[in-house]
Amino acid sequence: MGTFEMVTRWRHRGFAALVLIAAVVGMVLTGRAEQADAQTVREVFQKVEPSVVVIRGRGRDVTASGQTRYTETGSGVLISTDGQVMTASHVVHLLDEISVEFLGGETVTAQVVASEPAADLSLLKLDRVPPGARVATMADTNTVQVGEQVIVVGAPYGLGHSLSVGYISARWAPNTIYRTMPLAEFFQTDAVINTGNSGGPMFSMKGEVIGIVSHNISKSGGSEGLGFVVTLNTARQLLLEKRSFWSGLEGLTLTDELADLLNLPDRAAGFMVKTIAKGSPADQIGLRPATQLATISGQEVPLGGDILLAVQGIPASAANLARIRDALNQLAPDAPFTVRILRAGEVLELTGRMQ
Repeated sequence: MGTFEMVTRWRHRGFAALVLIAAVVGMVLTGRAEQADAQTVREVFQKVEPSVVVIRGRGRDVTASGQTRYTETGSGVLISTDGQVMTASHVVHLLDEISVEFLGGETVTAQVVASEPAADLSLLKLDRVPPGARVATMADTNTVQVGEQVIVVGAPYGLGHSLSVGYISARWAPNTIYRTMPLAEFFQTDAVINTGNSGGPMFSMKGEVIGIVSHNISKSGGSEGLGFVVTLNTARQLLLEKRSFWSGLEGLTLTDELADLLNLPDRAAGFMVKTIAKGSPADQIGLRPATQLATISGQEVPLGGDILLAVQGIPASAANLARIRDALNQLAPDAPFTVRILRAGEVLELTGRMQ
């Protein structure tokens, strides 16, 4: 081998070594930068915990023996400095009284200002925001990917500010996974979710809210790694941009079979009122709830209350419920709305105003 060839090879080897060293140094520096940007679960939890609240309330229901009272516990997250709290509709939609407990134990009262049961979402407004409360940062959930690590903070079985950790298992488009909530886009997660977690926030490892806990699917009654969380983009659209109308009303759509069994007029369409939240638009307009439940053809039917026949002139049939909600959502605050009802065999018209 000639001298020139040996020198050339050593130069090439020297250059390759320099490239290798530079690459290793680059990897080390990149790793350090990533470590500097990354947050541990503990760090994320400490950052977000002051924005998480425990929701407790009292409501009324109706059974075969008459009206009863019950208590409810859930979770929520503070999203604005003026006291807006996101939570799950099934936690607060029918409550007469709502209290919100912050980290440290301070409790304030709240009321529902927007609700969309078809996505299991509600928005509360606090009477005041206690000192030390922290507003959560909301994420754009279009960027969230399956496989990302997440944390859930809430009050399982009333145990406030409890942490669970998991991953995004799947993402489900609206009206694909849970037919009774057709407007909700869901994240599926294996993070532990139990009773009391409902309405609480799910956070990314950046400490941003990416969803509101809805429910889990379980054969045992406990958590089995099949939790469903409404995406934050869905919540933002329905609660902040659209401001879904809160009726404070629960009931049963009147079918042709039920109408015949109750001796109602031919082709009667309506919505049988079961429960009404105190102070809600349904309560203020003067609607009356059912006084008891009866089992008819194997189905529990609310009896003794009003039957909604039409809202804003739109027949209250199952096919028109979404249309009715859209019409009410478009009304400005303090705008009048009308309801036609059947009460004790008499057709009446009630008038109320938007809150």
